[in-house]
Amino acid sequence: MQVSILTIGDEILIGQVIDTNSAWMGQQLNRIGMQVGRVISVGDTLDAIHRGLEMALEGAGAVLITGGLGPTKDDITKKALADFFGVELVFHEPTFQRIGLILEKFNRPVTEAHRLQAFLPSNAEVLPNKMGTAPGMWMEWGTQTLISMPGVPFEMKYLMEYEVLPKLQAKYPGTPIGHRTLLTVGEGESTIAARLSTWEDELPDGLKLAYLPSLGQVRLRLTGIGPNAEALNALLDQKVRELASFVTDCLYGTESDQLETAIGRMLKARNLHLATAESCTGGYISHLITSISGSSAYFTGGVIAYSNQIKTEQLGVQEKTLEQFGAVSEQTVREMVSGILARFPAHIALAISGIAGPDGGTPQKPVGTIWIAVGDKHRIQAEQLHAGKDRIKNIQFSSVMALNKLRKFILEYYPLPGSELEVG
Repeated sequence: MQVSILTIGDEILIGQVIDTNSAWMGQQLNRIGMQVGRVISVGDTLDAIHRGLEMALEGAGAVLITGGLGPTKDDITKKALADFFGVELVFHEPTFQRIGLILEKFNRPVTEAHRLQAFLPSNAEVLPNKMGTAPGMWMEWGTQTLISMPGVPFEMKYLMEYEVLPKLQAKYPGTPIGHRTLLTVGEGESTIAARLSTWEDELPDGLKLAYLPSLGQVRLRLTGIGPNAEALNALLDQKVRELASFVTDCLYGTESDQLETAIGRMLKARNLHLATAESCTGGYISHLITSISGSSAYFTGGVIAYSNQIKTEQLGVQEKTLEQFGAVSEQTVREMVSGILARFPAHIALAISGIAGPDGGTPQKPVGTIWIAVGDKHRIQAEQLHAGKDRIKNIQFSSVMALNKLRKFILEYYPLPGSELEVG
């Protein structure tokens, strides 16, 4: 069944508040076999809400509405809904009593504004909200259903979990929907798409592949729809294994995995310890690694060697190397790896130096020139990247590519028997 989501609030339209509610609701609806056909955001005016309702109802079995149920004058969703249905707002005593009990817990007085919250469209079934004063509302419109909830995320989530989703499932049994996700790094969307072109063209009806790129990574999401959940899951498992076989060189995880989680898993499985030497990324690589709980089991530490002086004093990079080749060079990052390995109790070291921008570039080394090195006591590998001109993106992109360089180094020189990753 198709569902529309309608979010109400000027704060969303002007960018003051980011609409995270719709994304979360879409995920929950998808899990029960309901597809979101459209998401609409409108401002706090009666006309805008009425037009939004008309658009949302088109082709939808249900419309989920958030926002505009508070006690202030700009909260006009109930008025708009009553006008839309051609009904009156009526006082709902149980809701008013519940609001009073909530306010009493916090030693707050009941005001006229709170009393107005208890006026609801006469055709509304009240959905009790234990997390706040504004109730949810369930309304029928012919064969369609409209559900109104507060815009406060934790209140909306409570109502969705305990009221809305169970009632929707009971009224609209959904068609099974399944997803399988593979996570890749180091190859672009177009490169992966070219590999998968023939396989993708031959996917059976009901299966669809989506490419979701981010900096240095591509998420491959295989979606299936079918009448039988067991058969659908079996088909998805088969096809995701086939999909994985095309991207084994750049595949690092599944579903909601993270690259830094995968790196930690690889290091831990091999009882290896890592140290880092960072210049242009300013500690961002170390931040990613240590954002994972338990990373102390495999990460010994790092040095942020931003200046040449620190590169020399703390990492042992030779002054003549810096004078002859510069801080952003293959020779420098190789010496950074050797230096951090000599000073830290680590098996593998990762080093990076570059020009993040927007200043500092030269014709020979423009902004976005980055060198990465990874190595152990036996060998060091180095690689040059050419990124863009945006400083933050360069830091994030080069950190991802550095972790990928580390991933490939581990796979090449510290292989484990069997598959690194179970898929399907």
